[in-house]
Amino acid sequence: MRKIKFLSIAFLASVSISQAQDISQAKKAIDAEQYENAKVTLKSIVKSNPSEGEAFFLLGNVYLFQNIADSAKIAYNDGLKAKDQAHYNYIGLGQISLNENNLAEANAKFELAKKEMRKKDFQEYVYIARAYMNADNPNYKNALATLDLAKERNAQEPQVLLAMGDAYYGDKNQNDAYRCYRDAFQADNTLIRAKMQLGVLLKGAKAYTEAVAAYDDVIAISPNYGPVYRELAETYYLWGNNQPAKYDQYIQKALSYYEKYMSLTDYSLASRMRHADFLILAKDYKALEIEANKMKQLDKVNPRILRYLGYSAYENGNIDSAIESLNTFINTGSNKIIAQDYMYLGLAKLKKASKADDTLDLPVFNEAVALIKKAVEMEPSLATDIGDMGKKLYEQKMFKEASAIFEIATMNKESKNYLLDNFYLGNSIYFDNTRSGAVKDTIALQKADVAFGNVIEASPATQDVYIYRARTQSLLDNDELMIKYYQQYIDIVTQKGAEELAKSSVKSKLIEAYNTMAAGYANTDKAKALEYFNKTLALDPTNAYATQSINALK
Repeated sequence: MRKIKFLSIAFLASVSISQAQDISQAKKAIDAEQYENAKVTLKSIVKSNPSEGEAFFLLGNVYLFQNIADSAKIAYNDGLKAKDQAHYNYIGLGQISLNENNLAEANAKFELAKKEMRKKDFQEYVYIARAYMNADNPNYKNALATLDLAKERNAQEPQVLLAMGDAYYGDKNQNDAYRCYRDAFQADNTLIRAKMQLGVLLKGAKAYTEAVAAYDDVIAISPNYGPVYRELAETYYLWGNNQPAKYDQYIQKALSYYEKYMSLTDYSLASRMRHADFLILAKDYKALEIEANKMKQLDKVNPRILRYLGYSAYENGNIDSAIESLNTFINTGSNKIIAQDYMYLGLAKLKKASKADDTLDLPVFNEAVALIKKAVEMEPSLATDIGDMGKKLYEQKMFKEASAIFEIATMNKESKNYLLDNFYLGNSIYFDNTRSGAVKDTIALQKADVAFGNVIEASPATQDVYIYRARTQSLLDNDELMIKYYQQYIDIVTQKGAEELAKSSVKSKLIEAYNTMAAGYANTDKAKALEYFNKTLALDPTNAYATQSINALK
């Protein structure tokens, strides 16, 4: 009996060691972003030994990495029934509460996990800190405060140092992030992620050459560590955007490295979606369409695939397919809609509204404008390039419709095209109000005046803007402001000297300014009116309007 008992204890010990090794392998797979491999290992553990609470917790974490919150919640709740380390699963449930913006509930869950900690335990603090960092709305301050508690218990633990590096990096404290990553790798030279993050810091500082060198050092140590190739892909993408002359070369490198990353991680649906997100950044829409169709074969009901199908269909010229895919995606209530979804649908409808005879389907156009506006309200940076669509309408003399686009384009003051888009907005409104048979739109003209004012504020030397602002005030019957802006135009071109004044285009605008200002003075100050009409005649002695007006005033 004693022999049997001894064998049983030995067997249980061997099982325990084996499961610990399996959990260690699962953690390595998670770190290497091999999520499907990790899931297989963790599912095997929880099936063979439901008492292992940490396995349930890690499985839930993988589901959260893959944006499968329902499955994560099931794993965490099952883990609470485990015999060992069940309390870790409160931390996972706490992150779900954070994602739901329920901070009080999250903190309550974290406190339940902390209650089970022993005197020297620190891992719970690391997991709680990561929950703060991995939440949909990260809170790096709370993560750092939590990690300070972990540090009190084990200041030299590599995982604590790595987590602190990540928290400092998220909090934009580059110096402390560097120190923590360096110390973490020195404490454990198998902790490849810590060394890789030193390159990530360089990438963030736009030191791309140095970042690539740092990644090469990582590859020399661990050539099959997948995440480093993802970082290389992202670095070359950013590098290409910062060096337009090498954009094509660097984007091809970026795409090649991302393929390498995929080959070293997995080709699961979640990984393919990350790949699709990168293809959107790289603007490789042909590859995106191929990837989207592969994803559709893997999971025909996942609505997020419709996003990729919609984006690629639009970029590849299949407008009807883009509208169908994105309409379905947006109108499926459970999806998390982002600004680009509305933007792409709006752009697709804008193209759909354009008819072969160069006219517009106005109801569809108005739908497009509403969607594009909603996108820019959600993400102002999207305003940067939509002015190009307004210019096409402007060139087609669809001034009212062009102004609708330019009005959205000028919603973001940080846009690189802010000045030009304001100029076009003002002009679009002005020309719409001067077309044959137009009914004066006072509210729109006031918007035009504001737009011209924005141009003047940003670039006071842009001389023609004063002409258009004066013309706009003329339409608004405000002679005082009309005279003011014409005079400002005259002052600017006069300051530029004789060469500028000799230009035929400037001469014609000066004549316009003098005649219109004179007409403005005609009923209130005849002397001033005569003065400006005579200035016209000095430039154009045969000017009929000035001659007739002078005779009438006399």
